[in-house]
Amino acid sequence: MKILYFGDVVGRSGRDVLVGQLPIIRERLSPDFVVVNGENAAGGFGITEKIAEEFFGAGTDCVVLGNHSFDQKEIMPVLEKDARILRPVNYPKDTPGRGFSAFKTRRGKTILVVQVMARLFMDPLDDPFAAVEKMLAGNPLGKKYDAILIDIHGEITSEKMSMGHFCDGRASMVVGSHTHVPTADAQIFPGGTAYQTDAGMCGDYNSVIGMDKEEPLRRFTRKIPGGRFSPALGEGTACGVFVQTDDKTGLATYISPLRVGGRLQEIWPELS
Repeated sequence: MKILYFGDVVGRSGRDVLVGQLPIIRERLSPDFVVVNGENAAGGFGITEKIAEEFFGAGTDCVVLGNHSFDQKEIMPVLEKDARILRPVNYPKDTPGRGFSAFKTRRGKTILVVQVMARLFMDPLDDPFAAVEKMLAGNPLGKKYDAILIDIHGEITSEKMSMGHFCDGRASMVVGSHTHVPTADAQIFPGGTAYQTDAGMCGDYNSVIGMDKEEPLRRFTRKIPGGRFSPALGEGTACGVFVQTDDKTGLATYISPLRVGGRLQEIWPELS
C-alpha cells in the first residue's frame, strides 16, 4: 500500500495549500490512502464540518485531530456520526467521538487508523501506551489489517519516539504531530515500522508554528499577552510523510518526507 499522511493544517494558509496541492499530489504519487491532521484548521483552533468536507472533497480519506479536538463546539455531533474523523483514543470513556476507525481502500485493502495523544506537557489523559497496546493486541498487522497507521500527537520528541519503538513490528507507520515543525528523522525501525517524530504542519512557515509572529514575540519578549493568537496568512507549505508497505506483512518498505509549496525546500518521494 501507499499511505500519505499530512501534519497539522493551520488556518486558511494550511487549508489552501492542502486543498490546492492534494489533487496534484494524488495524481503524481497515487496513494491508496490519505490521512490529514486537521486539528488547527479552523482559525488555528479545531475543525468544523465544512472544513472537514473540503478535505474529503480534495481527496482526504481520514481526518485526525488532537488537543484542539473540541475547540469548535459544532464538531461534537459530527464526531459521533462520522467515522472518518478521529479524536485521541485515550480520552475518557464517554468522550464524544472515536479514537480509531477501520477503512477499506479503493483496491480492497484494509487499514486501521489510530489517533493517540501523548501526556508530557499535554492534557493529562489516559495512558497512551496502554491505549495503543489494546488496539494492537486485538488487531494484528498483516492478518486482520493490511496496514495500521498511528498518529501520536505530542509535545516531547522522546515520548513520540518511544511510541514508535513500542509499536515497532506491529504497526505500518507511527507519525508524530502537534509541534508543527518537520523533523529530519524519517526512518524504518528494525521491526519494520516507518517512523517520523513530526510530519510538520501545513501552513505559513513565515510565522511562529503557523501563527502570526507579533503576538508570540510579544509574549516571549514582554511576558504580556496582547490578544489572541491568529494564523499567519502567507503562502503555505504542505508537509507530510509518504510510506509504502509490503502487501503480505503490512510492514513498511519505504518512507520519505513530502514538502510542497511555500517557503520550505520542496521534497518529493523517489518512486521506483
